[in-house]
Amino acid sequence: MSDPQVAHVAERVHAIVEDVFHALEDIRTGMEACYRSHPSFTSGDLAAVRPQIFGCLRRLHGIAAGTGVIVAPGVLADRPRWLDWWQAPPEDDPIFLDVDLDPESLDFYDYTAAEWFAVPQRTGRRHVVGPYVDYGGTDTYMLTFTTPARVDGRFLGVVGADVRAARFEALLLGVLAACPTQVTLVNAEGRVVAGNSPRLPAGSLLTREGAETERLPDPPWSVVSEARERAVKLA
Repeated sequence: MSDPQVAHVAERVHAIVEDVFHALEDIRTGMEACYRSHPSFTSGDLAAVRPQIFGCLRRLHGIAAGTGVIVAPGVLADRPRWLDWWQAPPEDDPIFLDVDLDPESLDFYDYTAAEWFAVPQRTGRRHVVGPYVDYGGTDTYMLTFTTPARVDGRFLGVVGADVRAARFEALLLGVLAACPTQVTLVNAEGRVVAGNSPRLPAGSLLTREGAETERLPDPPWSVVSEARERAVKLA
C-alpha cells in the first residue's frame, strides 16, 4: 500500500473486525458443543450458551449493541425457528429480544431472508452487513457481524453481534483524524462505513471518481483516499 496513513487505517479496521469475530468464537463453539451434547436439541438447551453470550457482551462492552444465536429452521425439536438474542443497554443487565416468529402473523420476522443469515448459510463463511438502518430495533445505523455454526456438515444457524455504526467510527477516529487528506471506509456496495469528512456520514453513497482505493480482503471493504465524492442519504 503506497500511503502509510491509509495503511494504518486499514490495519485498525482489520483489528476491530477481528476483535468482534474473535469474541463470537466462544458463542459459536458453545452452540456447537450444546448441539452435540443434546440428542433432542431444544430452545431450552440454549440456556447453556448464555454464559458465552453474556461474556461476549462484556468483552465487547461499549462496542456491541447486542449478540446471540439465530437458529436455522428445523434444528430445534420444540420450535421451528428461534433467536436467543440479547441487547446490551449501557447500564442495565442484558435484555432478551422478543420477536414474532409466527409465520401466520403480520409481524412475522423471517430472519432466514436477511443477508446476515442467508450469506453465511450459503457460503459457510463469516459476513458483515451494513451500515443499514435498524428499523426493527434501535432505529440507528448498524453493522451486523455473523459467522456460521455447523456440526458434521449440518448448518445450525449463525452467531452474531450488532455494532452501531457510530461506535465503529468512533473506534477509528484516532487514525482517521491523523490523515491529512480525506479518507473514507466504504463497504462493497459503496456505502460509507466511516470517514474523516462530516459531509459523508455513515450510510451515504460514495462516488469514487479518480480516487485511490485500497481493498481489504475480509470483509470486502475499501479505504478510499481523496475521492471526488457525492453523499446520497439513504431514504
